[in-house]
Amino acid sequence: MVSISKIFVGVFLGSLFLIFAATRLLLPSEIVSASTEKNNDPITDNVEISEEQEPNCSMSVSFPEEIQQWCDLIEENSFTYDLDPDLIAAVMLQESGGDQNAYSTSGAVGLMQIMPKDGIAANFMCINGPCFSNRPGMAELYDPQLNIEYGSRMLSNLFEKYGDWREALRAYGPMDVGYHYADLVLSIYENYQ
Repeated sequence: MVSISKIFVGVFLGSLFLIFAATRLLLPSEIVSASTEKNNDPITDNVEISEEQEPNCSMSVSFPEEIQQWCDLIEENSFTYDLDPDLIAAVMLQESGGDQNAYSTSGAVGLMQIMPKDGIAANFMCINGPCFSNRPGMAELYDPQLNIEYGSRMLSNLFEKYGDWREALRAYGPMDVGYHYADLVLSIYENYQ
């Protein structure tokens, strides 16, 4: 007969493995460059940078149209949470490339790739139960307005907690990549000024 302690250990180890495996899949692999020079790269040669921008948009015109289209929501949340709109745009570019329907293999959802309380993310367990049980659900997070607002609030709260953007972004990104994620986002932020 299998004892309760063996079942608990098995569930615990299985959960740790799932968390480890899911976060390994999120490992970012490249730094995005904002150079407008031709680089003879067939993948990026056809990408146009929008020089037209909404009159009230203070976000850098260097960001691609996939990010520029969210300028109103980025501006609104940059004001509400006292964030640089280019920082919100840099996180969005790294997380989803501006795709409001983005869904990661770990279960993160939407433009700012927020972990919801349901779906795959519901299986991530912390000491007191499901890690993301206080978060909005997947259906809610596919709404760009809510997603950008929630991600901006998280960034603001993390900066308030750590007092440093590199530390705040490390905490925002995947658990097992250390400062790699933070450095990627900060590089995007600097390159798109």
